[in-house]
Amino acid sequence: MADGVSSFWGPVTSSHEWCEKNYVYSSYVAEFYNTISNVPCILLALIGLLSSLLQRFEKRFSVLHLSNMALGIGSVMYHATLQHVQQQSDETPMVWEMLLYIYILYSPDWHYRSTMPTFLFLYGISFAILHSVIRFDIGFKLHYMMLCLLCIPRMYKYYIHTQDPSAKTLAKLYFATLFLGSLCWLGDRFGCNHISTWRVNPQGHALWHVFMGFNSYFANTFLMFCRAQQRDWSPKVVRLLGILPYVKIHKSKTH
Repeated sequence: MADGVSSFWGPVTSSHEWCEKNYVYSSYVAEFYNTISNVPCILLALIGLLSSLLQRFEKRFSVLHLSNMALGIGSVMYHATLQHVQQQSDETPMVWEMLLYIYILYSPDWHYRSTMPTFLFLYGISFAILHSVIRFDIGFKLHYMMLCLLCIPRMYKYYIHTQDPSAKTLAKLYFATLFLGSLCWLGDRFGCNHISTWRVNPQGHALWHVFMGFNSYFANTFLMFCRAQQRDWSPKVVRLLGILPYVKIHKSKTH
């Protein structure tokens, strides 16, 4: 929310602001809570990346974790500055990330191996170019929602075909964090006028960042488990420090 406070970044040029007062704690950070709430997403993506690299998962998962990190960093830039260019550094990786999910979810059953990654790559590049030229706030949200809806049925299919209880828990956590995060996003987006009268702002958009950081991690971990099963790598879900789940695999010498 604009407050007329002088800032290092100048006037707001992004197409949208969120339900948080600007530049309360620093002239360098527009939306403080919306900025720092991306830290869990970046750290969880880093943990996932290390797990993927150390166990030599397929490169698609390393790229997926890197895209999560890029999204978190882009979101930091956007909410710290509320500038149009930095907003694109948040929104464009959101679309790229969903295209990666589509590839990982659908590629095992795709008979023409080169066509899907080629199409999705060209789609992602075309979107980035178009998005840099044209502002379409509502159109972007509808487009992103469409990409999400393409993924959810496939995730559910993986869930019903998974027998491992720990892996099923990962899928349940994915759906739960998606639901709770969406409620926070909707409340912050459409209830701001009412929330602004409260003594304490619940920071719904910041909570959306936190929930979606865990959401991405749970989705990635579940998909790593499913892919490891497809490759006969004997996956099992274990917990880092007894808390954070990750997939441990055992590749036979033939792999």
